[in-house]
Amino acid sequence: MGARIESFTIEYLPLFSAEISIKIKPKLKEIPSSSSIDAASVVKDLHQIASLAKSFSDQCLRWGNDAHLADLLDQQGVNLWNASGLFRQDSDSRVIVAALRLAGFRLMEAGLEAEPSIQALLHMLQVASKTGSALSELGNSESAASVLTCAAKFEEALRNHSDPDRTHEHSKARVTTLYFSSRMEAAWREKNEGLAMFMADKITDNDKQLALLSTRDRELLASKLLDIGKSILRTCHQGGKLMADGNRAPDALRWMQKAFQVIEPLECTPNSELAELKRAVLRSLARGYFLASSHDPENLTRAEVALEEIISTIDPSVDHTSSEYQQLRWMKLAVVKRQKAGNTELLHALESIIDNMTFSEGDLSDILLELRSLTPQYDVVTSAIKRCLWRALDTSANVASIEKLLVSLLFHCSKGDDHGKAMKDLEESFQEVVKSDVELSKAAASACLTLIWQYGDRHYHASRWPEAADWFICGTHAVFSGLGPSCTSKCLRKAALCYIQQKEYAKAAFAVKRCPVNGATTRYVVFLIAVHQGLEDEATRAVREMAEATDFDRRMLLLACRLAHDSDMKSLLLSVLMALLDTLNFRIDVENLTEAMTLIRCIIRLTLKLLGQPGANIPPLVKTLLNYFKNAKILLENVACENFALVIRDLSWLWRTAYNCAIDGCSDWDNHGEEVSNAFDIARQLLELYIAKTLTEVEPSTYVYIANASFAATSGRVIIVRERLSGAEAVEPEVLRSLSAEIKSCAGRIAGLLDKVPPADRSHLQSFLHFLRVFHVESASHLGGWPSVLETIEEATRDQHQSLVTYEAIGDVLWENKNCPINVLYAALEVCKLPMNAWILVI
Repeated sequence: MGARIESFTIEYLPLFSAEISIKIKPKLKEIPSSSSIDAASVVKDLHQIASLAKSFSDQCLRWGNDAHLADLLDQQGVNLWNASGLFRQDSDSRVIVAALRLAGFRLMEAGLEAEPSIQALLHMLQVASKTGSALSELGNSESAASVLTCAAKFEEALRNHSDPDRTHEHSKARVTTLYFSSRMEAAWREKNEGLAMFMADKITDNDKQLALLSTRDRELLASKLLDIGKSILRTCHQGGKLMADGNRAPDALRWMQKAFQVIEPLECTPNSELAELKRAVLRSLARGYFLASSHDPENLTRAEVALEEIISTIDPSVDHTSSEYQQLRWMKLAVVKRQKAGNTELLHALESIIDNMTFSEGDLSDILLELRSLTPQYDVVTSAIKRCLWRALDTSANVASIEKLLVSLLFHCSKGDDHGKAMKDLEESFQEVVKSDVELSKAAASACLTLIWQYGDRHYHASRWPEAADWFICGTHAVFSGLGPSCTSKCLRKAALCYIQQKEYAKAAFAVKRCPVNGATTRYVVFLIAVHQGLEDEATRAVREMAEATDFDRRMLLLACRLAHDSDMKSLLLSVLMALLDTLNFRIDVENLTEAMTLIRCIIRLTLKLLGQPGANIPPLVKTLLNYFKNAKILLENVACENFALVIRDLSWLWRTAYNCAIDGCSDWDNHGEEVSNAFDIARQLLELYIAKTLTEVEPSTYVYIANASFAATSGRVIIVRERLSGAEAVEPEVLRSLSAEIKSCAGRIAGLLDKVPPADRSHLQSFLHFLRVFHVESASHLGGWPSVLETIEEATRDQHQSLVTYEAIGDVLWENKNCPINVLYAALEVCKLPMNAWILVI
């Protein structure tokens, strides 16, 4: 039965093969353009041909060959093989291509002579190698192994075939290399790495054979070797992390070294495909050396050499900023970092990247992220950021990139140990930006200033005053001018505060003078400087200007008050308290009322202390004192009845203090008689207000103080007029009329108090009335108001308590006045009951 099947195969295989070929040929043409054709049936038919052909080949070894039949089978095999080539151009169906090649190879194998020629062996080895590769790529390892086993027989036969003239030397080298590389790839796909490396060694260890290969063949071979090496390398390092198979980097290097060995001797132009392949091999080698450096540190040097060789092959005429070349520079940086090279080498690698940046958002983020990881190498990072900034300015990069670089530089400089160098670096960078006419956006400038203030405050709170001042001065640079003068002023004020802490008051004063905005805050700093220098007048002036500024904040005065008190500058404290009170003048409510009264009492107490100091400047102090007594009175007069209980004690204190001040002024305020009288007047007015507003009955003796104050004020003014008249000084009639009216008012006021004072004090008030009548006669006589004088004399005669002294005083006044009419003088003398000789003398 078996013999009959074999006989049938030998006899009818050519016909069967031809029939199937005819049947599937139209289908092959239709597959690329029609999706309805069943490709699986075509592949099945082709596999059937291959199977029959293989069976036929096995039988031919025993049965012998028919030359005509062999030619027929070979021709059919060539036709199917050629069809695979045409098919590949039209479709990407590798399954059909592999089936065509397998069927074609098996038919050509079936038609092979028993003792093939060298040309036939070359052809069959090439066809077998390519067929095995196609099947291996599809994962059809069984069929691939069968075909490559046949290829091994052809390779052996070819190797043993004599070629005395070496005519086929190049062809033999080519197909033999193709066979080994096919075996190598198939073994690699089967994860038989040992066999794959063995086949690779068979290729690369034969330098003589390699030398016979064409450039294209060597390129293809190097690409295959490189792909295997890269696949191993990918298992070592993925996603930026070293994988578990990281120790396989040396294995990857063996493959990539073989790839370089194959391609390295070839000459190429810079922009050719061969040059690109060389660079690809060197790139992978550099990466492999880098990853393998953990096993052998010398690999870092090899990686650097590989990178340098790639860079040396770059054509200067092409774009050096391409991503490919930048990747090389990044690799060089990674190698230098792992080598822990010196700052010079590290900076050189960074500069190479920076000098070829496009300043895209991604490029800039990458370099800044890298520099952040190099923070310990302060000088390197500083130089790199500055170089970035310089290049960005030179290439007119977008403003956003320049702003990012400035922020990064600020952040980095804050970390340095050399403060002076940091300030110098920032100054140079800011100046370059200004020179390039680049205007920072408000957001970026604000971010920079915020960082500057943050760093300055950090040094300030750590008591590093000079460093803090330098940071604040840094914020005054013209690069931030877009934010306006207020930011510059803020920086200068902060710097001035640092100088104050250092006790460098001249520097502080100079900084404040540079402030373009002379607002309340600036004046407050001026106040601080003056206080620390002990310049009380200048500090007082600063407080006044501060309170008048539009941006004034009352809390400044509270701080100034505390500082003035701690510095024991009473005049300054008085000015601050006065300014504090002024801030309450426009808001009269319960809280402000009590605060205002407290401030007034403090001002008055402080003024009294100043008056008591030796060499006190009495006129302005007395004026201040009287003004605040008056202000207090006006304020209290406007207090609502329901709130008066809150200030009644203040009012009691005020009238008593004013009364005592007036008494002290009689002896202490030389040549200030009018102010003394005014003090008695305000004391009396405050006391009257106190009596009117108090809810309880006052002591009768209280009214005595009213009488005393009223009489003292009036008599003081009488004395002033007397002094002026005695000095032959002219006194305006209006002054005399005003004095006369005041005397009458005082007399009426005291007369109204007679029934309210204790009986023991009434004689005291009566004496005031006696004197007031004399004062009135005196003033009226100077005005020529003789009817008024007569009226006063008549009033005195009606007073039961009038004393002779009063009449005598009136007589003396009128006697000395040469213009006094006789009737008036007579009336005065009549009441005095003078002796007759006085009358004769008068006549």
